[in-house]
Amino acid sequence: MTVRSIVLGCGSYLPEPAVSNAELATRVDTSDKWIVERTGIKNRHIAPDGVTTSDLALEAARRALASAGLTAADLDLVIVATTTPDETFPSTATRVQARLGMTRGAAFDVQAVCSGFVYGLSVADAFIRTGQARTVLLIGAETMSRILDWSDRTTCVLFGDGAGAMVLGTGEGAGTSDDRGILNTKIFSDGRLHDLLYTDGGVSSTRGAGHLRMQGREVFKHAVTNISAAMEASMAEAGISVADVAWFVPHQANQRILDGTAKKLGIARERVVSTIAEHGNTSAASVPLAFDTAVKDGRIQRGDLLLLEAMGGGFTWGAALLRY
Repeated sequence: MTVRSIVLGCGSYLPEPAVSNAELATRVDTSDKWIVERTGIKNRHIAPDGVTTSDLALEAARRALASAGLTAADLDLVIVATTTPDETFPSTATRVQARLGMTRGAAFDVQAVCSGFVYGLSVADAFIRTGQARTVLLIGAETMSRILDWSDRTTCVLFGDGAGAMVLGTGEGAGTSDDRGILNTKIFSDGRLHDLLYTDGGVSSTRGAGHLRMQGREVFKHAVTNISAAMEASMAEAGISVADVAWFVPHQANQRILDGTAKKLGIARERVVSTIAEHGNTSAASVPLAFDTAVKDGRIQRGDLLLLEAMGGGFTWGAALLRY
């Protein structure tokens, strides 16, 4: 038998208020038409002052645990994927661990920007497969609004705040693509592409967080190519084709990237879970937010084969194949 990491439950949380394009246009030189045509985004959620990444993560975690029918006492490990931690240290995950009332096990953060949740799935899966943990809470949580330059309309219109979570448990399978759980994960990076998407600050360089900077056209070109390659590698390892996948759950970066990737791989648009219109780009939170949305509205059903993907600054990118 093969040890598999299975999804026991999921949850998500979006802070209020939702900010529409029309409202954003009163603050920034932009318009609803300009944003929708270039990104597909209509709304995004912005955390009020005083609301932290761990606040969002905690609510998503509680909902995921309730979905799984578990409590903090059942957890061995908490992983938070985030680019926007509460503090430089300790990790946001330890704050969530304490606020959940979890008194054993371990907690740490993963930083791979928008790919953080896919990277986190790879890490959580490794812990479960090797027997170091039986039950893992994985969270993607971001307050991206804190690192935006609100005078730069090419970037500030893209991002929002939010959190999504999964509870992963230990299961067994026959070692085939029919197994329930994570079948494989593929993660990659290329640090030479730093200047295409980064923040212009950091603790050891400027003693501050800095602002997000992006070369949009170049990011788009690399995104479609790299994401497609990761997804193909994942499917090839499992011996499956595009036709075998029930739902594609992508990082919600830009509707054009979603459409371009789907076209390149021959994926029907109606099989792509897209939440970008209402959430914007929530970085490491976007994949679990989209996943939870599709579970809650009934699109994703138990037994469905799902392919998740993401790409973020660094560059980082990856894919994860799992049977829900």
